[in-house]
Amino acid sequence: MQHKIFHKKLFISMMLLCTILILDKPVYAEAGPIISIAIKGEINGGQAALVHKAMNDARSKQAQAVLVEIDTFGGLVDAAVSIRDMIINSPVPTICYIKNRAWSAGALIAISHKHIAIAPGGSIGAAEPIPTTEKTVAALKAEFAATANQTGRNPQVAESMVDKSLGFPGYAEPGQILALTDYQATQVGYADIVAPDRETVLAHFGLSGNTVIEYTPGWQEKMAGWLSDSTVKSFLMSIIFLAVLTEIKTAGLGVAAFIGLVAALLFFGSQWITGIAGWLEIILFLGGILLILFELYTPGVGIFGISGIIAIFGSLFLSLGANAAAVNMLAISLMIAIILFLAIAKSLPSSKLWSRLILKDVETKNAGFSSSQDYSSYLGKTGITPTGLRPAGAMIIDGVQLDVVSEGQFVAPKELVKVVSITGNRIVVRPVNSNNI
Repeated sequence: MQHKIFHKKLFISMMLLCTILILDKPVYAEAGPIISIAIKGEINGGQAALVHKAMNDARSKQAQAVLVEIDTFGGLVDAAVSIRDMIINSPVPTICYIKNRAWSAGALIAISHKHIAIAPGGSIGAAEPIPTTEKTVAALKAEFAATANQTGRNPQVAESMVDKSLGFPGYAEPGQILALTDYQATQVGYADIVAPDRETVLAHFGLSGNTVIEYTPGWQEKMAGWLSDSTVKSFLMSIIFLAVLTEIKTAGLGVAAFIGLVAALLFFGSQWITGIAGWLEIILFLGGILLILFELYTPGVGIFGISGIIAIFGSLFLSLGANAAAVNMLAISLMIAIILFLAIAKSLPSSKLWSRLILKDVETKNAGFSSSQDYSSYLGKTGITPTGLRPAGAMIIDGVQLDVVSEGQFVAPKELVKVVSITGNRIVVRPVNSNNI
């Protein structure tokens, strides 16, 4: 009887323990989907926009993992850095699958993952920047090393992918840029497995059977990629600057304001969906516009208008990465805008703010202004030299003493002289008894 009671209690205890273990395990851990992102071709703002969108969905859909499939020769460094930051900061586990190659900027994206799988014949590395200057090499080398260190890999390998002067023993001599094949990547810890397909990768990490949701570039991402081109961004900023200058001069909120608004929406919209621009940049830009409008319609001395222009510059500078390249792009865009503005400025009316920022008053002779006293009334008159001319001195005409100069000769005191020439403040005289009178 006691044995039966003991077995019954043991059975109930085991059932309760199993129930607790089952309830304690999150439901989505088994049912969560796999988010698959394809990064193929040139890395640009469109690829960054795709990753940004997929990462947000991975959190909202309680994905079990994010699989990034890479096949790229490289691309824009700023877009790659943005993708790298999103991957490293992702709360959802990420896996990189190098399907063929992850070169240059693609290598930075690959090593930002905790786990890397590589296809047979695949390669990773060859990340020497273009242009290859000391500054660009140093900056990118530090980015690679920091990323490798954060994901638990040898930073020297990452540095050798960027700086060919380093080399890496057994894989690249000094003077050769490092690029690793599939089996070499596994040897140095830059790949966990060589896998022929996605199914093998998922099986290796215990993710077989999970639903896979594919993310490929749509029209929004393709548009973001086009807008991320440096030439397009510079053009949009030139339009924004031109619109601001035009509205300051006209205070009209007309066609220029509308065109500038469209350009700003395109610029900040592309930066927003790629994850490069945040609320700070947008708030700064809108705040700058409001300050300029406040200056246009309220009494002031230009402080609000100037502050608004500074805020707009600050927002664009931050959106472009807040670096030397951003300064260069801003300078070029502003120069283009000023040239265009000067070409059309004569046909634009002036506003109150523009009159405060630009000096428009001119001191002309017709308005009663002169840079020197007018002595023209003394031309042809005669007077006495009280002290003589050596050849400069003074003469007295009608009780007025004037500073004069002779034509080069000495003139004795108390001589009668005649004004023969006046140029500005210079009065030239000649003795009256001269034969040249």
